[in-house]
Amino acid sequence: YENILYRVEDGIAIITLNRPDRLNAYIPAMGNEVVQAFRSARDDQAVRVIVLTGAGRAFCAGVDLEVLAESAQQSAGGGENARLGEEDFIRSLPLEMNDSPKPLIAAINGHAIGVGVTMTLPCDVRVAADEAKIGLTFSRLGILPGLGSTHLLPHLIGMARAQELILTGRIVLGQEACDLGLVQASVPRDQVMPTALEIARQMAEADPALIALARKALHDGPGLSLEEAMRNEQALSQQLRDSRNRSE
Repeated sequence: YENILYRVEDGIAIITLNRPDRLNAYIPAMGNEVVQAFRSARDDQAVRVIVLTGAGRAFCAGVDLEVLAESAQQSAGGGENARLGEEDFIRSLPLEMNDSPKPLIAAINGHAIGVGVTMTLPCDVRVAADEAKIGLTFSRLGILPGLGSTHLLPHLIGMARAQELILTGRIVLGQEACDLGLVQASVPRDQVMPTALEIARQMAEADPALIALARKALHDGPGLSLEEAMRNEQALSQQLRDSRNRSE
């Protein structure tokens, strides 16, 4: 990898965005590497939880503006940067994260802007630094939000708050993001990774088959009636029992 770091420790895969000199600004090459690392972690039997974080003082400062400008000037057939928005990171990674049997945690160690926010929305838990600036600033760039954020964000924080953040492009600090429900915890910067890893360890202690089905039940539930959700839980519980019986 040239734009990320990847390691596995004690059943936890850590994917680190690694362009600190550019505040980990997003480029397609980095996105491709994140997808590769995510798929490796998902398919690795030794991995039980996946953590996404950034190197240096930022998590991800959004799309690299140089790449964005170059992409806007090029035709669809010219050069790698012209493919911005067509790579798997944009088109399929949120779906793959949503369907992952393994939980995901975003350790937002610093500023997260634009795609730096939307890439965390499919995660199960988001931990942010108190001083991190977090903003869905797409309206300021003249582009629409992506990665399924218009579906995920209202589910997380409600439609009214999602509308306000996206339509204004307002930037909030970690504690306000926590108050809004955009992240679950806001902690001092030096406690972001320890906090995320402690949560990851708690998840890793559970039966991975149970975690996978619990995650599926939670994702299915909001789109079902109460009766349908109960039937789904019963079916998934039976699936878990059958799986355990086969392994005995």
